Amino acid sequence: MEKMVRSFAQPRIGEQWLDLCCGSGDMAALLAGRVGISGRVVGLDLSTSMLAIARQKYLSQPNLVWQEGTALELPYGDGTFAGVTMTYGLRNVGDIPRALSEIYRALQPSGRAVILDFHRPDDRWLAQFQELYLERVVVPIAEWWQRGDEYRYIMPSLARFPNGREQERLSREAGFQSRHYPIAGGMMGILLLHRKNDG
Repeated sequence: MEKMVRSFAQPRIGEQWLDLCCGSGDMAALLAGRVGISGRVVGLDLSTSMLAIARQKYLSQPNLVWQEGTALELPYGDGTFAGVTMTYGLRNVGDIPRALSEIYRALQPSGRAVILDFHRPDDRWLAQFQELYLERVVVPIAEWWQRGDEYRYIMPSLARFPNGREQERLSREAGFQSRHYPIAGGMMGILLLHRKNDG
C-alpha cells in the first residue's frame, strides 16, 4: 500500500517531503528513494520507540531525518514541504480539522498530500466481513506477536472516523482541493489533497 501512496504522491528529485505518523519509517524511506540525495524526507512520529526502529532500519539513507512530534502542531514553518504523506495515522489524531489545517500550512503553494487509511465500507456485507476479519484473523495474529492492543482499537476507531465524502468536506474547509479514492470495496481509502496556489 505504501507504493500506491508513493504513486499518488509523485515525489520529485530535490523535493522536501514530510511523512506524518511515520512509525517504523517504511513510507518515508520510499519517498527518500525518489527525492534523491538532493532532496530530503522528514519522518515525524509521537513514539520515540518507533523512531528508534526507523533510525536503525534506515541508517544508510542520509536524506532521511527523524523527528518526534505531533500532527496537531507541526514544528515547521509555513510552506516548508513540497508534499506530505500519512499512512494509517489520520484515524488516530484527536482533532482531524486541525491536523488538516497544519498540513495545509506546512505545504508549499501547489503542494500535495496523500493520506491512506482504513475505512468503514458503506456496503453492509463488506462491513460485516471487515469486522469478522479484523476480530478473528488480524487481532489473533497480532496477539500471537504480543501486539494485540495495537490492532484491537481499529474497529472502534473506524466507527467514529469520517467517511470519504466527509473527509473531502473537511479538507475543503482547510483550504484544499480534495478527492477521496475508495480501495478494496471501501474498506480502505486514499485522500488526495492539493493546496491551492495562493499566488
